Amino acid sequence: MILPIVAYGDPVLRKKGSKVDADYPGLEALIFNMWETMYEAHGVGLAAPQVGRSINLFIIDTGAFDDEKTSARKQVFINSEILEESGEEWEYEEGCLSIPHIRENVKRLSKLKIRYQNEKFETFEEEFDGLAARVIQHEFDHCQGLMFVDHVSQLKKRLLKNKLLNISKGAVRVDYKMRFPIR
Repeated sequence: MILPIVAYGDPVLRKKGSKVDADYPGLEALIFNMWETMYEAHGVGLAAPQVGRSINLFIIDTGAFDDEKTSARKQVFINSEILEESGEEWEYEEGCLSIPHIRENVKRLSKLKIRYQNEKFETFEEEFDGLAARVIQHEFDHCQGLMFVDHVSQLKKRLLKNKLLNISKGAVRVDYKMRFPIR
Protein backbone atom coordinates (compact mmCIF):
# COMPACT_ATOMS: atom_id res chain seq x y z
CA MET A 1 0.00 0.00 0.00
CA ILE A 2 1.35 3.41 -0.97
CA LEU A 3 1.48 5.66 2.11
CA PRO A 4 1.22 9.45 1.99
CA ILE A 5 4.55 11.16 2.58
CA VAL A 6 4.41 13.76 5.34
CA ALA A 7 5.29 17.26 4.12
CA TYR A 8 7.66 19.74 5.71
CA GLY A 9 6.07 21.48 8.68
CA ASP A 10 4.40 18.41 10.18
CA PRO A 11 5.47 18.03 13.84
CA VAL A 12 6.22 14.30 13.39
CA LEU A 13 9.25 15.27 11.29
CA ARG A 14 10.74 17.10 14.28
CA LYS A 15 10.34 14.32 16.86
CA LYS A 16 13.11 11.93 17.75
CA GLY A 17 12.01 8.44 16.73
CA SER A 18 11.45 5.96 19.54
CA LYS A 19 13.02 2.53 19.78
CA VAL A 20 11.31 -0.27 17.86
CA ASP A 21 10.71 -3.66 19.48
CA ALA A 22 10.21 -6.94 17.61
CA ASP A 23 6.54 -6.91 18.69
CA TYR A 24 5.85 -3.47 17.15
CA PRO A 25 2.35 -3.82 15.68
CA GLY A 26 2.32 -4.24 11.90
CA LEU A 27 6.08 -3.78 11.49
CA GLU A 28 6.44 -6.18 8.56
CA ALA A 29 3.56 -4.50 6.70
CA LEU A 30 4.94 -1.04 7.51
CA ILE A 31 8.35 -1.92 6.04
CA PHE A 32 6.72 -3.42 2.93
CA ASN A 33 4.57 -0.31 2.51
CA MET A 34 7.58 1.95 2.98
CA TRP A 35 9.40 0.15 0.13
CA GLU A 36 6.37 0.58 -2.13
CA THR A 37 6.01 4.24 -1.15
CA MET A 38 9.70 5.03 -1.68
CA TYR A 39 9.80 3.42 -5.12
CA GLU A 40 6.52 5.08 -6.18
CA ALA A 41 8.04 8.46 -5.26
CA HIS A 42 11.39 7.63 -6.94
CA GLY A 43 13.34 8.00 -3.70
CA VAL A 44 16.54 6.32 -2.56
CA GLY A 45 15.66 6.39 1.14
CA LEU A 46 12.64 6.80 3.38
CA ALA A 47 12.38 7.17 7.14
CA ALA A 48 9.37 6.18 9.24
CA PRO A 49 8.73 9.80 10.36
CA GLN A 50 8.17 10.65 6.69
CA VAL A 51 5.14 8.35 6.71
CA GLY A 52 3.88 9.63 10.06
CA ARG A 53 5.55 7.15 12.43
CA SER A 54 7.84 8.59 15.06
CA ILE A 55 10.08 5.53 15.33
CA ASN A 56 13.75 4.80 14.61
CA LEU A 57 13.34 3.00 11.28
CA PHE A 58 14.51 3.82 7.77
CA ILE A 59 15.17 2.08 4.48
CA ILE A 60 17.61 2.78 1.67
CA ASP A 61 18.20 1.55 -1.86
CA THR A 62 21.22 3.14 -3.51
CA GLY A 63 20.78 1.13 -6.71
CA ALA A 64 19.60 4.27 -8.49
CA PHE A 65 23.12 5.71 -8.34
CA ASP A 66 24.88 4.48 -11.46
CA ASP A 67 28.35 4.94 -10.06
CA GLU A 68 31.21 2.44 -9.86
CA LYS A 69 32.18 3.93 -6.47
CA THR A 70 28.79 3.17 -4.95
CA SER A 71 27.90 -0.45 -4.38
CA ALA A 72 24.12 -0.81 -4.50
CA ARG A 73 22.58 -1.36 -1.09
CA LYS A 74 18.98 -2.24 -0.34
CA GLN A 75 18.66 -2.29 3.40
CA VAL A 76 16.44 -1.82 6.43
CA PHE A 77 17.83 0.03 9.46
CA ILE A 78 16.03 -0.32 12.79
CA ASN A 79 17.18 1.31 16.05
CA SER A 80 20.20 2.76 14.28
CA GLU A 81 22.94 4.58 16.10
CA ILE A 82 25.81 6.32 14.34
CA LEU A 83 28.94 5.39 16.26
CA GLU A 84 31.45 7.44 14.30
CA GLU A 85 31.64 9.84 11.37
CA SER A 86 35.00 10.44 9.72
CA GLY A 87 36.74 11.10 6.42
CA GLU A 88 36.69 14.16 4.22
CA GLU A 89 33.90 16.67 4.49
CA TRP A 90 32.21 16.88 1.10
CA GLU A 91 29.37 18.88 -0.30
CA TYR A 92 26.62 17.25 -2.34
CA GLU A 93 23.19 18.37 -3.48
CA GLU A 94 20.46 16.72 -1.43
CA GLY A 95 16.71 16.63 -1.78
CA CYS A 96 13.93 15.08 0.26
CA LEU A 97 10.55 13.53 -0.52
CA SER A 98 9.07 15.59 2.35
CA ILE A 99 10.46 18.78 0.81
CA PRO A 100 9.69 18.38 -2.90
CA HIS A 101 11.38 20.55 -5.54
CA ILE A 102 14.00 21.94 -3.16
CA ARG A 103 17.58 20.79 -3.45
CA GLU A 104 20.53 22.28 -1.59
CA ASN A 105 24.20 21.52 -1.11
CA VAL A 106 24.86 19.87 2.25
CA LYS A 107 28.27 19.19 3.80
CA ARG A 108 28.70 15.80 5.45
CA LEU A 109 31.65 13.60 6.37
CA SER A 110 32.30 10.87 3.81
CA LYS A 111 32.45 7.83 6.14
CA LEU A 112 30.41 6.48 9.00
CA LYS A 113 30.20 3.54 11.34
CA ILE A 114 26.69 2.57 12.36
CA ARG A 115 25.06 0.02 14.64
CA TYR A 116 21.58 -1.09 13.61
CA GLN A 117 19.17 -3.98 13.49
CA ASN A 118 17.69 -5.45 10.35
CA GLU A 119 14.06 -6.51 9.92
CA LYS A 120 14.86 -9.80 11.74
CA PHE A 121 16.25 -7.78 14.67
CA GLU A 122 19.76 -9.07 14.07
CA THR A 123 22.32 -6.49 15.22
CA PHE A 124 25.12 -5.27 12.94
CA GLU A 125 27.97 -2.79 13.12
CA GLU A 126 29.00 -1.70 9.68
CA GLU A 127 31.02 1.00 7.92
CA PHE A 128 29.78 2.90 4.88
CA ASP A 129 31.30 5.58 2.69
CA GLY A 130 30.43 7.81 -0.24
CA LEU A 131 26.84 8.10 -1.42
CA ALA A 132 25.65 5.16 0.70
CA ALA A 133 26.96 6.94 3.81
CA ARG A 134 25.26 10.17 2.73
CA VAL A 135 21.87 8.50 2.19
CA ILE A 136 22.17 6.79 5.59
CA GLN A 137 23.11 10.08 7.29
CA HIS A 138 20.15 11.83 5.64
CA GLU A 139 17.64 9.15 6.70
CA PHE A 140 19.19 8.81 10.17
CA ASP A 141 18.70 12.56 10.59
CA HIS A 142 14.96 12.07 10.00
CA CYS A 143 14.87 9.61 12.91
CA GLN A 144 16.54 12.28 15.05
CA GLY A 145 14.01 14.97 14.13
CA LEU A 146 16.37 16.70 11.69
CA MET A 147 16.06 17.51 7.99
CA PHE A 148 18.62 18.40 5.35
CA VAL A 149 17.57 22.08 5.44
CA ASP A 150 18.88 22.15 9.02
CA HIS A 151 22.38 21.76 7.55
CA VAL A 152 22.27 24.84 5.29
CA SER A 153 23.31 28.37 6.23
CA GLN A 154 20.97 30.79 7.99
CA LEU A 155 20.90 32.89 4.83
CA LYS A 156 19.78 29.89 2.74
CA LYS A 157 17.11 29.09 5.34
CA ARG A 158 15.74 32.63 5.10
CA LEU A 159 15.72 32.40 1.30
CA LEU A 160 13.83 29.08 1.47
CA LYS A 161 11.29 30.21 4.09
CA ASN A 162 8.42 31.00 1.70
CA LYS A 163 8.99 27.88 -0.42
CA LEU A 164 8.94 25.73 2.73
CA LEU A 165 5.76 27.44 3.95
CA ASN A 166 4.11 26.78 0.59
CA ILE A 167 5.04 23.09 0.85
CA SER A 168 3.47 22.97 4.33
CA LYS A 169 0.29 24.48 2.87
CA GLY A 170 0.16 21.96 0.03
CA ALA A 171 0.96 24.55 -2.63
CA VAL A 172 3.22 22.11 -4.46
CA ARG A 173 2.64 19.60 -7.24
CA VAL A 174 4.08 16.12 -6.92
CA ASP A 175 3.36 12.79 -8.55
CA TYR A 176 3.12 10.91 -5.25
CA LYS A 177 0.73 10.98 -2.30
CA MET A 178 1.49 13.57 0.37
CA ARG A 179 -0.03 14.70 3.66
CA PHE A 180 0.21 18.42 4.38
CA PRO A 181 0.15 19.94 7.88
CA ILE A 182 -1.53 23.23 6.93
CA ARG A 183 -4.74 23.23 4.86
